[in-house]
Amino acid sequence: MSTLAHLPEAKTAVRNPGVPLDVARLGEIRVNRSAIERRAATIPTRRTVKRDWQAAWLVRAVQCLDLTALSGDDTPGSVRRLSAKARQPVRAEVLRGFGLDPGEIRVAAVCVYHNLVATAVEALRGSGIPVAAVSTGFPAGQTPFRLKIEEIKESLAAGAGEIDIVISRTHVLTGNWMALYDEVRAFREACGGALLKTILACGELGTLRNVAAASWVCMMAGADFIKTSTGKEAVNATLPFGLVMVRAIREYFEDTGCRVGLKPAGGIRAAKQALDWLLLVKEELGVDWLEPARFRIGASGLLTDLERQLWHNLCGHYAASHHQPMP
Repeated sequence: MSTLAHLPEAKTAVRNPGVPLDVARLGEIRVNRSAIERRAATIPTRRTVKRDWQAAWLVRAVQCLDLTALSGDDTPGSVRRLSAKARQPVRAEVLRGFGLDPGEIRVAAVCVYHNLVATAVEALRGSGIPVAAVSTGFPAGQTPFRLKIEEIKESLAAGAGEIDIVISRTHVLTGNWMALYDEVRAFREACGGALLKTILACGELGTLRNVAAASWVCMMAGADFIKTSTGKEAVNATLPFGLVMVRAIREYFEDTGCRVGLKPAGGIRAAKQALDWLLLVKEELGVDWLEPARFRIGASGLLTDLERQLWHNLCGHYAASHHQPMP
């Protein structure tokens, strides 16, 4: 088994305190769309991982997964089933086949709507898996600012350890960077010690330059993670969006010394897609980002295919569907 599967999981990470808004820095941002698209297109074709290496990367994808339940028909029962899967995301015999301790392999978080936070917290009690709550008027963000702050506070009171907020796209589309900065800064303060992930909704920002600028503003305001999408937009997590965001993360680190995480979300359903994102992060940011403290994948159906591919890697064939049930 590759050592990648045994990279230490950071229980805590040095948080990004943020910096004052630098509008001049935003004015320097340039994005060459054709070059970004050409580079992103090479990620799935230039590099592949096989055999034990592939199994190690698949396990790492499991460890970086924010297992998500964000459907209109979510119920307390479905969230409890999802939480049980989060506790044991891959069948124990498969993990033992790779020489891994099943008790040490878990997902990074369970992500639910605000009203189901308490249910998820109770179901995950004692597991060490945090609950992430989508907040601030998810997914559109079209609610009054006062209510957004209250929603964060109520999610924290219910036991959420991480908050995934949506930004107001209007601030980006109108170039009102100070308003966006102040908004995210207020969300950061409301979160207190809870991890703050800012959802950019890249597919609704119009241009890649706007994606880059929004990434910078959110990081300056103190975001711990920047996240591609809510999963509800027409276009969600794409490698060109990801490439623009990781380069902003790298430049922010070079300027400030603060490591901000990346979370692609929306439309990532196949193990091959997860590997593509891991490769992108490794090539652009390095192995320091290949751990749950700095990289997450937000998905609901992805875990099924990750487990399926691990089974195939170990046994040489795919398991019957009833061996890999998902809630």
